[in-house]
Amino acid sequence: MNTIGKPISRVDGKLKVTGSARYSAEFDMPGLCYAVLVQSTIPAGRIAGMDDSLARKAAGVLAVLTPENAQRLPGAEKRLSLLQDNQVYYNGQPVAVVVAEKLEEAHHAASLIKIRYSVSAPKLDFVAGFPSSHPGNHNGEPGDMSWGDVDGALKDSDIKIDQVYTTPIHHHNPMEPHAAIAQWNGDELTVHESAQDISGHRAKLAKLFGVQESNVRLICLFVGGGFGCKGPLWSHVPLAAMAARQVNRPVKIVLERPQMFGPVGARPRTHQRLTVGATREGKLTAIRHEVHAHTSVIEDYLESSAFPTRVMYGCPNVSTIHRIVDLNLGTPTYTRAPGVATGTYALEVAMDELAYKLNMDPLQLRLLNYTENDPQTKLPFTGKHLRDCYTRAAERFGWSNRTREPRSMRDGSQLIGWGVATETYPANRRPASALVRFKPDGRVLVATGTHEIGNGIYTIMIQTAADALNVSPDLIDAQLGDTALPPAPITAGSMTVASVTPAIQTAAERVRTRLLQMAVADSGSPVHDASVDEVDFKDGLIFRKLSPNRSEKLGDFIARNGGQPIEGIAHVEPDETLKQKFASHSFGAVFAEVSVDPDLGPTRVRRVTAVYDVGKVLNEKTARSQFIGGIVWGIGLALHEDSHMDARTGRIVNENLADYHVPVNADIGEIDVSAIDIADTHLNPLGARGIGEIGITGTAAAVANAIYHATGKRIRDLPITPQKLIA
Repeated sequence: MNTIGKPISRVDGKLKVTGSARYSAEFDMPGLCYAVLVQSTIPAGRIAGMDDSLARKAAGVLAVLTPENAQRLPGAEKRLSLLQDNQVYYNGQPVAVVVAEKLEEAHHAASLIKIRYSVSAPKLDFVAGFPSSHPGNHNGEPGDMSWGDVDGALKDSDIKIDQVYTTPIHHHNPMEPHAAIAQWNGDELTVHESAQDISGHRAKLAKLFGVQESNVRLICLFVGGGFGCKGPLWSHVPLAAMAARQVNRPVKIVLERPQMFGPVGARPRTHQRLTVGATREGKLTAIRHEVHAHTSVIEDYLESSAFPTRVMYGCPNVSTIHRIVDLNLGTPTYTRAPGVATGTYALEVAMDELAYKLNMDPLQLRLLNYTENDPQTKLPFTGKHLRDCYTRAAERFGWSNRTREPRSMRDGSQLIGWGVATETYPANRRPASALVRFKPDGRVLVATGTHEIGNGIYTIMIQTAADALNVSPDLIDAQLGDTALPPAPITAGSMTVASVTPAIQTAAERVRTRLLQMAVADSGSPVHDASVDEVDFKDGLIFRKLSPNRSEKLGDFIARNGGQPIEGIAHVEPDETLKQKFASHSFGAVFAEVSVDPDLGPTRVRRVTAVYDVGKVLNEKTARSQFIGGIVWGIGLALHEDSHMDARTGRIVNENLADYHVPVNADIGEIDVSAIDIADTHLNPLGARGIGEIGITGTAAAVANAIYHATGKRIRDLPITPQKLIA
């Protein structure tokens, strides 16, 4: 059918724009009741006493769960706040749950609970915690890694840059807050949850409650944004299940916007020192990238900001060091392009600073240090066409028209600046399973337990099956978001497409082969006694290739053979030897133009041009949407986002969308995105890599570099606000 790559509109688009798409909080069932969380108001200490007597007597209240009466869950992760003890580790930690007939009744009762605390001295000073910081790892990869003689090379370098770059805490703020509805039927638990990892959450819930994994079912048909925060299992989900078991009714918990700031993760604060050495000609001689990032006192999470430095440029001497600082804040977590977004910001601004010190074009500096192989492993990449990205993006942007000197470009009273940065993100895939089924009505079902998180995967599933089966996409239905379906991995790390589509393709090939084998063996079929190679299937018809008129409708064939669906199931795993042969990353080049008011400091990103090398693009329209979304996130990283913590209480004080600034339509200028579109068949058969995160990775640096070019003022502490520019 050749639908792969075509700009097919989202098959779920109509459901979303008409309000028909059912998100996790929108399911109703008999006896549904409501729960709200009661949160701590101190950052460290313990609950000395809790008076919930008035709450229990309040109208409509069904239960009040506290550390005194909550179900014991041996082996619960310390990261989860499940009322297992009286300890308080951060401000906003869940310390009680109120269940009532109505949401308003639950809120009222929760306000009646009186809590006394024994307060301990909290750890809230990030920089003061540096001396007691400790190493960490990220998904099993060590935080510290070096090669060559960095100290010696820096000492001998002709030119050096040594600067500190910082990024603040960021909160995800998806449009849909976290939500869960839990219902027990004996020892069987069903949960509707807004999640990026239904299979992973299923396994954890089964372990927590001591039931068979087959007794737990998670359903999530649509995710209204997640950006990483809906990847881990957070406290509200098992708390909903605990409450549902206690009242023996389905229980719904929906977090309010302020509750999204604390108990469900955030991007950690980072302090990054970059020391870069080079020859007078611009060849890199050494890079040292030292990162401090905060974590919680209850779990180690590493923001792997120096990881991009291991892959971006050819440099013989590199040291990447990570240290994590324990603070009395909620546990950080993956935030869109975790580590890579903050790390490429620091590295790419440092490269810009080096270019100015060398009096060299920043693009030329990057080309001079281009590498075809992974600098860390020395392995070739599964595919790398970054040089083509630089060339195309520079031409489309008009980079050759840039004047080098800061403050040399103007539009009326506005200072104009142009900046460039390199983008990258690891290319990964994990095992996945899928089902493809020919149904008696002539339609085809493609199903897998993945997640629709705005990534367009419903549509990609249909396109993949359509091409494998030679069937029109209009005849195919997609199902996902249910652990009753064949399992798929977490939708994170830009790996959904790379993981799921090979399983769909294999399942489709299997069911097609089975169908044709059945047809040639069926004495009533017009293709009887032909070889499988002589028979084809297209748009609901089985026919002989040399005699297309000798055909039969699929529905008629299935009806004659018992009326049962014909299906194929596949479980596909990546080739584990690939990592010994290749490194696999996506790359891109991003250029930004900004205007800055020289008197008051407001900055506007007027346009962004970016070109990506992400393997085969499976859907031109949804890919464009993903790229644009990432770029908007990068603009937010550069100019807007900043979670302000009260240094006394550990509370985020701008815990709402009025005070926590994210980019809106008025903040975004022209965005020109495209992809090289060369298949990476080493990674998977379709040659596709994930694209959800790469757009953010270099954008913040491109904007920051453009601001320096416009103003001559280098701001190294994000976000770059008007106050910093006029200070």
